[in-house]
Amino acid sequence: MWGFQTDPEYQKLLDWAEEFVRTEVEPVDRLVRQPYDLADPVRAALIPPLQEKARAQGLWACHLGPELGGPGYGQLKLALLNEILGRSRCAPTVFGCQAPDSGNSEILAHFGTEEHKAKYLEPLLRNEIVSCFSMTEPQGGADPKVFKTRAVLDGDEWVINGEKWFSSNARFASFLIVVAVTDPDAPPYRQQSMFIVPTDTPGIRFIRHVELIDEEVGGGTEGYISYENVRVPRANLLGEQGGGFAVAQVRLGGGRIHHAMRTVGLVKWAFDMMCERALSRFTQGEVLARKQLVQEAIADTWIQIEQFRLLVLRTAWLIDERQDYRQVRGDIAAIKAVMPKVMLDVTSRALQLHGSLGLTKEMPFFDMLVAGYTVGLADGPTEVHKVTLAREVLKQHKATDGLFPTSHLVALEEQARRRYADVLADL
Repeated sequence: MWGFQTDPEYQKLLDWAEEFVRTEVEPVDRLVRQPYDLADPVRAALIPPLQEKARAQGLWACHLGPELGGPGYGQLKLALLNEILGRSRCAPTVFGCQAPDSGNSEILAHFGTEEHKAKYLEPLLRNEIVSCFSMTEPQGGADPKVFKTRAVLDGDEWVINGEKWFSSNARFASFLIVVAVTDPDAPPYRQQSMFIVPTDTPGIRFIRHVELIDEEVGGGTEGYISYENVRVPRANLLGEQGGGFAVAQVRLGGGRIHHAMRTVGLVKWAFDMMCERALSRFTQGEVLARKQLVQEAIADTWIQIEQFRLLVLRTAWLIDERQDYRQVRGDIAAIKAVMPKVMLDVTSRALQLHGSLGLTKEMPFFDMLVAGYTVGLADGPTEVHKVTLAREVLKQHKATDGLFPTSHLVALEEQARRRYADVLADL
């Protein structure tokens, strides 16, 4: 049970993490260009020593259970930690819970063979390699019902053909987890399967590495990939044939709430910058903090962040309680739907308060705005999650067969008069 107060032992770890991230990890953000680039000598010199410190505190890979090298804290404690990590680009890597590796490790843990775990999962958990989740397609986005990439069994090998789009960190990955159609005549959510595909497999061609709008030309990390007669062993199938959608839900449920957890930390950082600016900048004879419009913006921002944070923490608690992402689909969809609005609203207010400085790359607001639009599309667009939430909510209600609604005041008064007729007759 969690009643707005964390147990003292874990709070000590959170206090350590907050100080550690602020003083040791955040400075590394200014020096390491890409935390997933294991070949970068600056990254190799700065990140591993910090990872050892996180390990020493027992805060490594907190999204995993003890059997996989994590402490098994559960989603609620992970949410409290991720709030801290969300301020820093490198912090998730330092603490061993970076996406998409965190979600891919969950897939391998649940559906991988012992050979898969030894060859891919264990080095992935040690951050000795990087992975990629290759699902989205250029013609159909993230809708698995229109995927065209096919995998056909040929003897003891699967042969994969198709194109994938927005395969994050593909340029750094040692292996990809690829979603492909194996049963085109099956019902829509039984058509796809998942496969482990090493990136050095013949037939993989990187058409290009796409840059996000805040990335330098040539520095893109979102892979546009062509699979041309790519052959992998039959054993590289993850889960059962046709079970790709079910496997994906194990990964995406956790991934979506983890994005939200880190977003809480990121918008809190934007809010801190906003408040500092309001207290520091003078205009028209007084600090901005004395202006009522600025006070309104600060109040609105605080309320919006706290509402979002409580929804995230409640959802994390529900996952821990029910131990089944499917039972919390609506709640996860809700935080995924509200996340981009919170991110964009808070960032926009903070940018506005910084004036012309906020428009420059000397402040982080442009990157934050891009992140706001990114979380509105990553792991499914906002509109899809609103539909999911609506469907889950409507399952808890029922229609009426009457001509008027059950809350029709005339009918309610008639019912009340019949119920209390004896009392009313004596008045």
